[in-house]
Amino acid sequence: VKLKSLSWNGINGWIVCGGEDGLLKVLKLDSSRAVDKKGAGGPSNLSMNQTLEGHQGATMCVCWNENYRKLTTSDQNGLIIVWMLHKGMWFEEMINNRNKSTVRGMRWTPDGQRICIIYEDGMVIVGSVDGNRLWGKELKTRLAHVCWSPDGRNILFCTLDCEVHVYDASGTFIAPLHLAVL
Repeated sequence: VKLKSLSWNGINGWIVCGGEDGLLKVLKLDSSRAVDKKGAGGPSNLSMNQTLEGHQGATMCVCWNENYRKLTTSDQNGLIIVWMLHKGMWFEEMINNRNKSTVRGMRWTPDGQRICIIYEDGMVIVGSVDGNRLWGKELKTRLAHVCWSPDGRNILFCTLDCEVHVYDASGTFIAPLHLAVL
């Protein structure tokens, strides 16, 4: 199966792999701290290898909410699933499907309180960690990437035309970001 997405949870050591035909696996890599004479790390073991069921199409976007131990995934059909860890296993917590466009990117704020989901057709949805929709806005451009500022006060949107726009956390346009190309 061809992989389409991959993300490593830096706090808890989980790895999520998404691929064709709804493939979604969560692995936990436990590695020894020992280093051999050549500088290579010690042996590694998988303490978790769970297949998550729910996506039908290719799993295109995956992102961790490290603070709240949640995983958010989306497939090529626009289905979004928020997973939560309960008693050592991952379970569906919430499901959403806009049924209009493909999710191009998702990103949690650094504190894990809010998620921004962008769709290729320009729709932006910001929601809270408890599943409430905070706001939505349709931008007049096709979106490619999203990123929160480290303090969670601003959002960067990158378009398919390689433009970058800065918005505040409530969805108000601030300015285009001019990038010098060398």
